[in-house]
Amino acid sequence: MLGIAAILLQVDAGNSQMINLIFIVGMVVVFYFFMIRPQQQKQKKQKEFADSIKKGDQVITVGGMHGKIAAVEGDTVLLEVDRGVKVRMEKSSLSFENSATVSKKEA
Repeated sequence: MLGIAAILLQVDAGNSQMINLIFIVGMVVVFYFFMIRPQQQKQKKQKEFADSIKKGDQVITVGGMHGKIAAVEGDTVLLEVDRGVKVRMEKSSLSFENSATVSKKEA
């Protein structure tokens, strides 16, 4: 009788390990779909936005500065913030979300 109880306890311990493994895999899947994947999609949109910038576009920087693109030179842009005032900035410092709202207001 003691042997059967020991065997049943071992089977139950194996089941517990399988449940723990399934739980861990489930947590990884949840992290992927709720944290990693949305961040990757946001980075992809930001890169597409930076690649599609052209002269004359109204944009907002990550720091909140509004301006108009005066020139695009590789990874940098010349941003006209006022008449005769131009600032050289990296394309990566332009905000995709805020610039999209500026474009909608103009249309």
